[in-house]
Amino acid sequence: MLLGSVLAASAAEEDLGQLEQHAFRAAVDRVAPCVVRIETVGGLEQVEGVLFGTGPTTGLIIDPKGYVISSAFNFQNRPSSILVRLPDGTRKPARQVATDLNRMLVLLKIDVAQPLPVPEIAPQKEMRVGQWAIAVGRAFEGDRPNMSVGILSALGRIWGKAIQTDAAVSPNNYGGPLIDVQGRVLGVLVPLSPQSESELSGIEWYDSGIGFAVPAEHIKSVLSRLESGKDLQPGHLGIRFASPNLYLESPTITGCHPRSPAARAGLKSGDQIVAIEGRPIDRAAQVKEEISRRYAGDTMRVVVLRGKERLERKIELVATLPPYQAPLLGILPVRAANVLDKADETSDTKKPDRPAGIPVRYVYPGSAAEKAGIRAGDLLISVNNQPVRDRADALEQMIELQAGDDVSLEVRRQGKTLKMKAQLGQLPEGLPPAQLPPARWAAAPSGGKRPPVGLIPLKIPESTNTWAYVPESYDPAVAHGVVVWLHGRGGVDPKKLAAQWQDLCRRFDLILVAPKAADPEKWQPLESALIPKLLAEVQSKYTVDASRIVVHGYESGGELAYLIGLRDGETFAAVAAVEAAPPRMLMGAGVAENDPEHRLAFYVARADKSPAAAAIRTTIDKIRKLQYPVTVKGLGPAPRYLDAGELGELVRWIDMLDRI
Repeated sequence: MLLGSVLAASAAEEDLGQLEQHAFRAAVDRVAPCVVRIETVGGLEQVEGVLFGTGPTTGLIIDPKGYVISSAFNFQNRPSSILVRLPDGTRKPARQVATDLNRMLVLLKIDVAQPLPVPEIAPQKEMRVGQWAIAVGRAFEGDRPNMSVGILSALGRIWGKAIQTDAAVSPNNYGGPLIDVQGRVLGVLVPLSPQSESELSGIEWYDSGIGFAVPAEHIKSVLSRLESGKDLQPGHLGIRFASPNLYLESPTITGCHPRSPAARAGLKSGDQIVAIEGRPIDRAAQVKEEISRRYAGDTMRVVVLRGKERLERKIELVATLPPYQAPLLGILPVRAANVLDKADETSDTKKPDRPAGIPVRYVYPGSAAEKAGIRAGDLLISVNNQPVRDRADALEQMIELQAGDDVSLEVRRQGKTLKMKAQLGQLPEGLPPAQLPPARWAAAPSGGKRPPVGLIPLKIPESTNTWAYVPESYDPAVAHGVVVWLHGRGGVDPKKLAAQWQDLCRRFDLILVAPKAADPEKWQPLESALIPKLLAEVQSKYTVDASRIVVHGYESGGELAYLIGLRDGETFAAVAAVEAAPPRMLMGAGVAENDPEHRLAFYVARADKSPAAAAIRTTIDKIRKLQYPVTVKGLGPAPRYLDAGELGELVRWIDMLDRI
C-alpha cells in the first residue's frame, strides 16, 4: 500500500515536471517568430576597458513595419554594419534609428515587404512577484531560441525602470524578451545598475541570478518617439539631498544646482518635497525614482512645503546640467575661526580673540576680492546680506552661485563697516606664491595630555603596514591638514619620508599618513578601501581641518589617488598625482560631476617624456571640462618625483585649499 502511494506520488511529480517543460516550450514557441538574431561587423575593440567580442546577440520585433528593439549594450562598440537574421533565416541589413539612454535600449529598422509578427505584451498591472519568467535569446545556431527559466523576483527595480528576474541573463540574450508562461512579453532584457548610469553598467551581474528587463508596456508607450529618430535622454531636476542614503533621507532639498530646472522653478534649500504628480513623497528615494523613470523634456508637477506654505511647480527635466564651476571670491581666511574646540561652539561667551567674522589672511591678485577693494587684515562679516562667522558660512552663502555671478559683501576695517559688490571669479589653477602670510594666529597652549606625536603606527584590523608622522609641535587646539601619501614602485621607507616631510608638517600644520601596499611595486584598486578607515583613525585622535585633506601619490600610488579622490569627493579636498593617470576604467565610467557642496581640486605633475604623458593630458582635459580646477606642474623631460623645492611648492598649494 505504502509502496503504491510512493510510486503514484513519483509519477505525479514526473508528470508535473513534464507539464512544466511543455508549458515553457509552448511559451517560447509562441514568442519565437518575433525573436531575431543580431550580428554586427566592425567597431571598437574596447569600450570603457571592456573587451568586445563579435558574437551575435538578440533582438525583438516590436512593430510589424520592421522595427526591432534590442539592448544598447550590444552596440556600444559602434559597429560599422548591423545584420538582423529573421527566424526564417533571412538576413537583412539594419540601421540604428534611436537610443533610449535612460533604459539602455536601441531601436533598429529593417526594410520588409510584408508585416512582421509582433508579440503580445503582458500588462504591468498583471505582473506578480514569484510568477514564472523565461529569458529568451537567439544568439546560437539552431532553429529554436535559447531559453533559461526562473521567476519574476522583483518589480519597480533600478529606481522604477525595470523588473527583476533570477533567470540566467547574459550578453547572449541581452535585447531578447523576458516572457511569462503564456508567451507574453514581460520586458526586454538589458544590463542595468542602481548605482551607475554608464554605458556598461550591470554587465558584471550576468548569469548571477540578478537580471533586469525594461517592461514591454513602457517600451510601447515611447515607441513612437523612438521611431521618429529621437534619442531619449535621462532627465535631471538639479537638486541635492543631505545624505547619499536616499532610502533613509527626508525629501528636504539641501541645495539646487545653479541654472538647473529646480533653480529656475524657484525651489530652494530647505524646501520639503511632499508630492510628485499626485504621489505622496516621504523619502528622498521616492524623488529619485520619480525623476529616474522620466526623460529629458518630460514635465513633473512638484509640490513642496516651505515652512507652512505649500507651493506647486510644473518643472521640465533637462538632458544635462551645465558643469558646475565653483566660484572664487579670492581670499584666504586666517584659520583662527576654524581652530577652536567644539565646546566653544555652544558657549554663550565669545572669546575676545575670536572676532565675529572671517579675518582675511591673503587676497588673490586680480581676484574679485581685490577688485572690490578687500585687503589683507580686513574682517569679512557678511555675504549677500547674511552674516558669516567662518569659511563654512561663506561657502554656504555662495553654494548656489557660480563664477560670473554678483555678490554683495560687508567688511570691517579699522572699526568701519564697508559695503562692496563683486563679480565672482574662477578657482585658480596657478602655482602658489613663494611666500604666504601666516595661516593662523598663535594659539594658546591647550594644556592636558597630547596624543602620540612623531613617527607613529596606525593600527586598523585590515592593515599593519601603515604609519603616520605627526609633528612634535602638534597641539589639539590647532586643526591640521592630512596628506595621505601613496608610494610608487619600491615601497616607502618611513624614516626617510618622515625626515623629508618633518619641517613642512611643522610649518604648515600637516599630518602625514603613509600606508604601504601589499605589493611594494604596485597598488591594487581594492586597497583603496583602507584609506577611509585610516583617516577615521586619525580623525578620532587628532584635530583635522577638513578643507585640507589630500590624497597624494606617485606612479601607481597616483593612480590610486585619483580612484580614491574621484570616488570619495566628500572626504577629500584635493588629489595630487605625480607621474600618474587614472585607471582607464575609472575615466571610461565617467568622472563624477563637480559638486557645489564638496570642492575638489587637482594637482598634476608630469614629465614631458613620461610613458603616461598622453593619458595624463587626456585626464587633464576631461577633468577641466567638468570645471574642476587643475594645477599642472612640469617636471622637465625625464619622469621623477618632486624635488625638495617642488615638494614645498605642493605643500603651499595645499595650504591654500581653504580659499573662499
